[in-house]
Amino acid sequence: MPSTTAPQKTAAARREQRRVVAATTIGTAIEWYDYFLYAAAAGLVFNQLMFSPLGTGGATIVAFLTVGLSFLFRPFGAFLAGHFGDRYGRRVVLMVTLFAMGGATALIGLLPTYETVGILAPILLILLRIIQGISAGGEWGGAVLLAVEHAPDNKRGLFGSGPQVGVPAGLLLSSGILALMNVIAPGDAFLEWGWRVPFLLSIVLVFIGYFIRMGVDESPVFAQIAQRKGTTANPVKTLFGKYTPLVITAALLFAGQNTVGYMTTGGYIQNYATNPEGLAMERGPVLLAVTFSAATWMFFTLLAGWVSDHIGRRNTYLIGYIALGIGAAALFPLVNTGSLAILYVALILLTVGLGLTYGQQAATYAELFPASIRFSGVSITYAIGSIVGGAFAPSIAAALVEATGTTTSVTIYLLTMVTVGLIAAVLLRDRTGIPLGPDHEEIQSKGHFTFGQNRTEKISAK
Repeated sequence: MPSTTAPQKTAAARREQRRVVAATTIGTAIEWYDYFLYAAAAGLVFNQLMFSPLGTGGATIVAFLTVGLSFLFRPFGAFLAGHFGDRYGRRVVLMVTLFAMGGATALIGLLPTYETVGILAPILLILLRIIQGISAGGEWGGAVLLAVEHAPDNKRGLFGSGPQVGVPAGLLLSSGILALMNVIAPGDAFLEWGWRVPFLLSIVLVFIGYFIRMGVDESPVFAQIAQRKGTTANPVKTLFGKYTPLVITAALLFAGQNTVGYMTTGGYIQNYATNPEGLAMERGPVLLAVTFSAATWMFFTLLAGWVSDHIGRRNTYLIGYIALGIGAAALFPLVNTGSLAILYVALILLTVGLGLTYGQQAATYAELFPASIRFSGVSITYAIGSIVGGAFAPSIAAALVEATGTTTSVTIYLLTMVTVGLIAAVLLRDRTGIPLGPDHEEIQSKGHFTFGQNRTEKISAK
């Protein structure tokens, strides 16, 4: 009996691990489909249908501001999700965020336009975008912790890259469906009704995500904490009371990547390339180029997770930020040629650095914070990094071009943020393989930086 029981348990554990990775990847892809769909529509649709009285330039800037506005509510969602996730589990939070995001997205597809109801239309749009922001603030932390805390110690980067892949997958799905609707409803039909279909499709995707996530077990780390009744009464207070410098540094580690990523996920390149007063490229081919680049971003994200298990999270970040700097420097000089083929080259080159600074992030963040406050630490840090980085990146880019008349200023802005992310990567110690369970909170709570105390301490999973 013992000789067959052990292999059976091992096989069952592996099946559960595969289910978790699949569920978190697919669920995250659905959530970010909703989020990125809005960002793309902001520069292609909402600037014309919701903010038209502001004029072409003003409407575009305000439309992108509504993209950034939701980021201001991400910390609120992260605080809520972190508090309840550290006290009641990762799984229940993921269910709530899934329905909140999907419901808000579907309602956006039913909104009247400014021409129909006046200022009520943009007000309702902004309210629904805020709900999306609150939901996004809690989604990512729960998804990555389920994946990483289920993973074998030597495969956390690979397992954690699953929900990370869900982000470019959401971009691929949203851009792909918008491109398809551009074919089905070309020209004015796209503005009249075609743009609504991808938003309404979110209802179907939410139920798919729900049934997938229903079959996933709670994180084993949280199960141990709950069994021992070791949950923290106020995890957010503990987080900021003890780990504020770590939160800030880790947020900046993400901010550099997020700023550059939001040139496409925030809809800026789509708007810039198709602007009739600028490059005037066709909407459909540009959307297809973004869709294709999302596929290459997925590949390099997965690669980064796998590589980080072998050379460490920190080394992967250093390589990734160098690649990202090259991609950011080349982006606008290539896009400004107005060539569709070179647009593909620019976006694909950008995805190399985007992936290599993103795939390892789930494992990196999970290994930074003690088990009892990990959900709060991961979610809030990610939310702050999103605000500093991607939140207003499209608006800043649009304002810089409006003020200077050139994209050189945008390139300088992107390279500045890449440098910030690179510095943060240099400052943070590599904690690859650190034990994640509640029995090891002492080692989890110290030795985060490459300077100061514990700088020579070796982190071991043993």
